[in-house]
Amino acid sequence: MATQLLIYETAVPVSAARHGKCSVEVRNYEFSRGINSVPVVAAEFPLAAAEYAIVFAGNSDEVMPVAILGAREKENLFLSQEGGWVAKYIPAFVRRYPFVFSVAEDPKTFTLCVDEAFPGLNYMGRGEALFTPEGKPTPFVESVLHFLKEYVVQAERTKAFCKKLADLELLEPMQAQFTLGSGEKASLRGFMAVNRSKLKSLGGEALAEMAKTDELELLYLHLHSMRNFSGVKDRLVQSPAGKEAEDAKSKSPQDDRGF
Repeated sequence: MATQLLIYETAVPVSAARHGKCSVEVRNYEFSRGINSVPVVAAEFPLAAAEYAIVFAGNSDEVMPVAILGAREKENLFLSQEGGWVAKYIPAFVRRYPFVFSVAEDPKTFTLCVDEAFPGLNYMGRGEALFTPEGKPTPFVESVLHFLKEYVVQAERTKAFCKKLADLELLEPMQAQFTLGSGEKASLRGFMAVNRSKLKSLGGEALAEMAKTDELELLYLHLHSMRNFSGVKDRLVQSPAGKEAEDAKSKSPQDDRGF
């Protein structure tokens, strides 16, 4: 699983002094081409589960849900060659870029930052301006702040949900394996999924509590989404690399001796 925050290279606090004449133009999602998974929050499960395999990644300290974007490292199969997103739903983590909150020593204090490595950040007036001529944040920046604040709230709720899964010992390591028509194999490791048997063996009280908080629905959305791994394989086959492998096989010498 790829390191998710590599999508941000040089995130710095947004300020009128530094970015007073800056604009942001998002033409495509080329910036996400090098990631094969992206974090999702629980509130995204209903829409994301229809198109992505949702699994869990992390370590003993923290686990978070992620949507699988590719079968190999540094490969996003949900992008077209032109950088367009090839799916109906775009994860919020992707939509918030190039903006992100940094957390101060006080965990309740957040600072709006922008990735200055983002090519769409410009001083030529293309896209949405960050500040007015008077140095005040524009309505665009206010909308970004609103979006990021809601993202933080949903991320905290998701952390609590994942902690419960860990406490109940419902998660188990898994791997996905893909075989192309050419015989090439690809495997994806380093993620976890809910163990159905352990889920079924939970006591009635625990199940009732999770049903009341809609967490049980989230678990079944996750389990249902696992069938989308087949879609990842299909995208891999149709990718330029997959087609090259298929072409190479079709052009290789054939043994026609039979039996």
